[in-house]
Amino acid sequence: MTAKYIATQGLNINKEIFLCAICNINSGTCLEDCKFCSQSVRYKADIDRYKQKDMDLILQEAKSARDAGALGFCLVTADKGLKDKTLKFVCDVAKVVSKAVPELRLIACNGTASVEQLLTLKEAGIKAYNHNLETSESFYPQICTTHPWSQRYETCQNVNKSGLVLITGGIFGLGETHEDRVSMLESLASLKPTSVPINFYHHNEALELKPNSLSVDEALSLVKLTRESIPDAKRIMVAGGRELMFAKRQDEIFENGANAIVVGNYLTTSGREASKDLDMLKSLQLEVAKKIH
Repeated sequence: MTAKYIATQGLNINKEIFLCAICNINSGTCLEDCKFCSQSVRYKADIDRYKQKDMDLILQEAKSARDAGALGFCLVTADKGLKDKTLKFVCDVAKVVSKAVPELRLIACNGTASVEQLLTLKEAGIKAYNHNLETSESFYPQICTTHPWSQRYETCQNVNKSGLVLITGGIFGLGETHEDRVSMLESLASLKPTSVPINFYHHNEALELKPNSLSVDEALSLVKLTRESIPDAKRIMVAGGRELMFAKRQDEIFENGANAIVVGNYLTTSGREASKDLDMLKSLQLEVAKKIH
């Protein structure tokens, strides 16, 4: 597969692939009952848990992300939404990282948030906010009962009101129907996001959900469906679960409409070495994006 081949498929993608890295600055402390999330204290998953990651370690991860070619750097916290203490910590981190590694575009992913809180993040140097719908409104009560889907949608609306760049997506392979997937994509499209991260459920034995039963071909068709359903999004990003879901066929996500990936590790699971992703892109004659369009 070459860049020329990708360009002829009629999909709205760019030959430049956007790389993003995520940094779990607060881990495993969430009280919610989202059945897909190992960061909930309810399921006692065997993961690292801490309230605030050391600033030096965050800076080290930011510099590694920059050196790997990432343009986006997402500061993630494990909680339902932004609390005053968390908001202050994220702002402090944003100010330090933006000064030390100005090449990175800072993204926050801190749960539900008000317009006022989002404006505070914006003042601290955050450029975009990521809050996923996760699945369809009708299926959501089967995977989370401690807060409604409507709060997720409202937060995304608040992001648009704040002037921050909206990043919102979801997870496939939670046991949802195809109708649920279409419904989620329709909801995402209505929010007019700039970037749409799609994740594929990575099972943890401590969680109640059954393992992801999607085949690689089904997963690839969902990447394509996402691109077709949200054609105005600048980036369709394949994020969590990429390595496990696609294995040796990861290169095929690009011919199906993806033009962004997460490099490095995820929140509680390991990704593959960034050098392998860079080698993959080079072999496909795809370039790493050097600036954000």
